[in-house]
Amino acid sequence: MQLLVVFAAGAVAGAFGALLGLGGGIFLVPFLNLGLHLPMTAAAGISLVTVIATSTHVSAGHTGKHLMNMRLAMTLEVATAAGGVLGGLTAQLLAQQTLQRLFGLMTAFSAVMMLTRLRRRNVILDPEADLGRFGGRYHEEESGGVVAYRVHRMPLALAASFLAGNLSSLLGIGGAVIKVPVLNIWCGVPMRVAATTSVFMIGVTATAGAIIYYGHGQIIPELAAAAVLGVQVGSRAGFRLSARASTRWLKVLMAAVLLVVAALMFVRGSTA
Repeated sequence: MQLLVVFAAGAVAGAFGALLGLGGGIFLVPFLNLGLHLPMTAAAGISLVTVIATSTHVSAGHTGKHLMNMRLAMTLEVATAAGGVLGGLTAQLLAQQTLQRLFGLMTAFSAVMMLTRLRRRNVILDPEADLGRFGGRYHEEESGGVVAYRVHRMPLALAASFLAGNLSSLLGIGGAVIKVPVLNIWCGVPMRVAATTSVFMIGVTATAGAIIYYGHGQIIPELAAAAVLGVQVGSRAGFRLSARASTRWLKVLMAAVLLVVAALMFVRGSTA
């Protein structure tokens, strides 16, 4: 019965993860920790395994659509992977209450940032515009044509990626709750591109952190397998829905879910 419950939770996490570019860990960690009462480190370890699965599935689905900025992803991944290794080691030294409160703080911050950018799309309609080293073009459903974008403030993006990698290993969330808002709000990357590029990077980041958890025996194999199977099913549904949803609707949904999760984790961290 527990395996079926984890499978269902993985399906829901996979659907939301693919839809919002968060990898699913942001939803699965609270469920495993609050619902099934697993230790935070065990929940984070299992979640990192499912993040790898979500990243693989969604990245393959977006291949050829130019939504994934590979040059930007691989540049930022250097900082993200370094932060991921450090986070996996730091997680062994922090109390569970500290991790829960940190989780709540990061999700609340991401929700507020998303709500401040509901009307901004970060696209350039001029087909001849200079896109710089990391910019790109893609077909946008809202405008019905090809749009472009330019990436700004790369030092900030690198710093945020390091922090995201650290928090990814600490909390098992893939780090997208930091990278997606920063890329979208301050670096000029459109929401869909930021989400798709981030979901590719979180797979690499999660691998770096998952090795640490596995080495400490904190990944429960049968639960991780059930969650991964559920994530694969849910990711397919989320991927199809994301192609039809508007950018503004995605941001509102993302903010609402993050606020609920943040509240739950703050309450748990205060009463544990």
